[in-house]
Amino acid sequence: MTACAIEPSAGHEDDGVAPAGCTLTADGAYAARLASAGDSWFPERWTLDGPEPYAVPLPRNQPEEPGTEVQPMGDGRVLIHRLVAGRHAFSLLYPTGPGTGELPLGVVGCPDDTARLRLLPPAPGGRRAYALAVGPCSTTVWLVAGGAFGPERLAELPGRCSGGVWLDRTGRLLALDREAGGRTKAVVVDLERGGEVSPLLQIAADSDDRLLLADHDSGLLLIRSDAPSPGQDRLGWGVLGSTLPVRFPECLRLRDCTVTPFAIQPGQILTPESCAVALRVDGPRGRWVGVWRPAERRVHHLPAPEGWLAGAGLWTPEGVLRLPYATEAEPCGVAQVSPPVAVASGPGAVPPPPGPGQSPDARAAGVPPTTGRPPQPSPPARAHPAQPTPPAPGHPLEPAPPAPECSAPEHSGYHPQHPVQPAPPTDPTHPPTPSAPRPVPLQQAPLGRLVTN
Repeated sequence: MTACAIEPSAGHEDDGVAPAGCTLTADGAYAARLASAGDSWFPERWTLDGPEPYAVPLPRNQPEEPGTEVQPMGDGRVLIHRLVAGRHAFSLLYPTGPGTGELPLGVVGCPDDTARLRLLPPAPGGRRAYALAVGPCSTTVWLVAGGAFGPERLAELPGRCSGGVWLDRTGRLLALDREAGGRTKAVVVDLERGGEVSPLLQIAADSDDRLLLADHDSGLLLIRSDAPSPGQDRLGWGVLGSTLPVRFPECLRLRDCTVTPFAIQPGQILTPESCAVALRVDGPRGRWVGVWRPAERRVHHLPAPEGWLAGAGLWTPEGVLRLPYATEAEPCGVAQVSPPVAVASGPGAVPPPPGPGQSPDARAAGVPPTTGRPPQPSPPARAHPAQPTPPAPGHPLEPAPPAPECSAPEHSGYHPQHPVQPAPPTDPTHPPTPSAPRPVPLQQAPLGRLVTN
């Protein structure tokens, strides 16, 4: 039996990414989190696909440990991962009248106390759940819910893996960030072919290349790599099957801030440049939400609702960002934010003047002045055919200039960041001298032959 964690891992802290406040199913119908009542913890399921969100507590006979993992399933049940007597136990929780029912699924043993085990992000369809066991020299993918005979070992990979992004709608292709030979590269695991592994990202031979998000409709990929700035991770984007290289926009660099993408707008078939990407921005003066589209080459900085379950949220195809939050007055709420409509950016673009307690982008998005309350729901923005400007050419791998300073406005309540001004356009008559090596176009990535329509 493969090695696995002695201590449960909540979220992706080992990957350098702060865990989200709750976990949502792939379709956004349900969410689950570990809620607190005084000094005790209990699972809680949120239903999000009805006219109003509501929460159902799922406590058992005794409180849960703070590191316990929970994950919603597509049928409304909640998978829970506990550490019991040195082994990892998995069960499904569901409401039964005034109480909570529990269906044990089985356990995974832990012969090696140097390894760790955590749940992977919810799989498409919501019928199955997977876990990643990371040992000193190898990583194992487990099917922990949805199998016929309890937990099943599906694949074992050499090297230590992190991350976890689903690349198709069937839950067959899983992207992982594998550390081997001192470098981290994203690879694809085919779970229907015995765990066959293929390389996905190789931007430069000596770079660390991780996949953060992928969208099934547009093919948009969000990537973190140090290829353009050795020793400094930067956010980049590419399109699966594109002939263009990965690009690293300057507007996604905020000094002294951690920028983490957490949701991509679905339904943008064949138009990845117009996809809205939600960003969690953590800075020395607070946390807020960023919205970025590849075609705009700028980030809109918006206030997060009070009590936001940070890092959790999803887009509607119409371009409305839904952010779950919990406060003492409203323990289960979803704020709906309609960011500014995609427009072509340029050096002459001037945002509207902010009102009292607002950032410029907050006013443009229709967010009311800061009052310490979540933004009020707004009707979905009407979809218009986007006319994006052509994206910038691939970023050459050369030292980058200093990043813009990350400092939120000085006012109480929300802490949005002022807009970052777009970089001046490149003179097409004097193109920059390319420097070697350049990023590898994603059309050349071996994943291209694995993905089918």
